[in-house]
Order: sequence, then C-alpha cells, then structure tokens
Amino acid sequence: MTALLQRLAESESPSLDPASQSAPFAILADQLTATGLEVQRLRGRGTGDHLEARSTDRGGAYQLLVGHMDTVWPAGTLEHMPVKVSDDRVRGPGVFDMKAGLVQMVFALRVLNDLGLQPSLPPVVFINSDEEIGSRDSREHIRQLAAGAARAFVLEPSFGPSGALKTARKGVGRFTVKVKGRASHSGLDPDQGASAILEISHQIQRLFALNDRERGISVNVGTIDGGLRANVIAPEVRADVDARVLYGEDMAPVERAILGLEAVGEGVTVEVDGGFGRPPLERTERNVALWRAAQQAAGELGIEIGEATVGGASDGNITSQYTATLDGLGPVGDGAHAAHEQVVKSQMPERSALLALLLLAPCS
Repeated sequence: MTALLQRLAESESPSLDPASQSAPFAILADQLTATGLEVQRLRGRGTGDHLEARSTDRGGAYQLLVGHMDTVWPAGTLEHMPVKVSDDRVRGPGVFDMKAGLVQMVFALRVLNDLGLQPSLPPVVFINSDEEIGSRDSREHIRQLAAGAARAFVLEPSFGPSGALKTARKGVGRFTVKVKGRASHSGLDPDQGASAILEISHQIQRLFALNDRERGISVNVGTIDGGLRANVIAPEVRADVDARVLYGEDMAPVERAILGLEAVGEGVTVEVDGGFGRPPLERTERNVALWRAAQQAAGELGIEIGEATVGGASDGNITSQYTATLDGLGPVGDGAHAAHEQVVKSQMPERSALLALLLLAPCS
C-alpha cells in the first residue's frame, strides 16, 4: 500500500494542469483492471480526464465508490516537499487529500477479488480530476451515477486524529461583489469622487452580519481588490465571498441576501453574481444508517469509528442528494492542503478492510 501511495503521490496532478492527470490515471486504471473491473476514460472538457470502472455486467443495482486524483499542489512541489516514509507516517503532497484514499479503495477491491468474495452489489468506481476546483466538469457524471446507485462511499480523508467518518458537510457558495464609484483627486476634488472602497466597507459589514454560528451559516469575505493610488478616490473594488450552510433550506435565503445587496452611498453601484455550487451533505436517516453499518463493521475489526460534521465540501455533497452517502472513508492523518500533509501508515490496512466489509454488507 505504501509503495502504491508513493507512486501516486510522486505523479504530481494539480487540478489546473489537465495533462498531469494522465500519469495517476494510468496507474489507477492498471490497478482497477487487476481487480476485475473494466475501466473507461471519460474525456474532460478543459480538465483532466475522469475514470469510471465497473464490472462487465452493467445491468442492475450497484454501489458507488467516489474519489479524486487531482490535488491543490502545483507541479514542482516535490522538489521542496518530497514524499517521505518514516515514523509510521507517509508525508508528501496529496497523500492525505486524497491519494491514500484511492489506495485504500484499490486494496479493498483487490482483497475481495483475491478471496473470491462477492460484494452485496457490484461496485462502480468514479474518480475525477477536478474535485479541488468544484467538480464543475465531472458533476453531471457524479449526479447520473449517484441517481442510479443504492449507496455511495466517498474516499475523502477521515476527520481528526481518531479518524471519524463524515456524516455531514456544509454546502458551499461563491460570490463576487463589484462596486463601481467615481474617481477624483483626493486632495484637489474630494467631493467630486464616489469611493468604491467606502461602499465595499458597508457591504462587508452586511455580509459578515449574515453569519449564524448556531444555525451553521458562515459567510466570509476572503479577498478585496481595487483602487488606484492613495491620492485617488477609488473608482472600482471587487470582493470575493465564500458562503457555507449546514442545511439545504438555508441556501436560498442566504443566496437572496447576498445577491440582493444594494448600494448605501450615492454615486456608486453594486453588482453581485454567484451562487451555491454544492448543496450540503446533511445528516439524514439514510446517511446515518450507513455510518451505523460502518460502526458494526469497525467492531468486527476491533476499532472504534466516530462521526463528524465538517465545514468543507466534497463530491459526497452531490451524491447525498440522490442516494445514501458515507464520506471520510479515506486515511487517518493530517494536513490537507498544508505543508505537513501526512497519513498514518499503519491505519491504512484497517481502513481498507473497513471498506471491504461495507461493500460486503447487505444493502437495505
């Protein structure tokens, strides 16, 4: 497992470099073919290609396995952040998010194939190359597969040092606020200008006022860009906004509040665009039932499995709209998108075994 993880991590695959996805695609295609699955390449439109694998028998019900091979790390990261194996840790770009999860999935399928054990339903594997940039190209593939699946298992990393599974994720929206004012010399003609920066300061306060910790609503202005010089009344400013909700019913009112921002000052205009791209993965009864099944399987392995609600989104947010979904079945580790990214090597086999048992478990 460690050797395969090293190969995948050393095949750098940044989301924004479609050509880079070919190397991990080829590795995974070979591995999945060896488990008895038939691999199909789905061409990406402006992204890398996506991988779909299933048994040659394409009729009837199935269970879906979802992962991604793209990472946030740019090409060349290995030069200063090489893959290292030491002290029961594998460190390197993309090992935690989420190439170790792909390794665990491959080995779960491999052990079932080698032992002649039949999953309760045939597995269908989907691995995309654009998850880290919102799955805009692959989203429709995921929707179609999830709509026909009896259940979905997502191999994103587990949560925290105990490796909790993710039974809820916030939905994510992205918005852009553009303010246009009127430029003038701040010393000679200050009254002739209309400051876009002053206006955006009012709008930022309105945006942050939408936060509701108890309800699980978070709104953040992440970047601001605009203005010309210190002695010029700013004619234009842009702000990028991230909004997250825990419940689907909150998407529409939060979206309306942001899209409905109106100018406070005179001589300025406010334009807002954007929306929610991923709905929340809610802690529904059918999702909790899958977590209960994971608890039972973990008990057979002598390990404990908890559950967690997280603010980040994944493709599980999409599958959960159509079928029972359990997320966070990937590795135990730390440092997603961070320089200390790592996985606990000794826990990879047991997490792979957990997935194998879930694939064998009856589908209610």
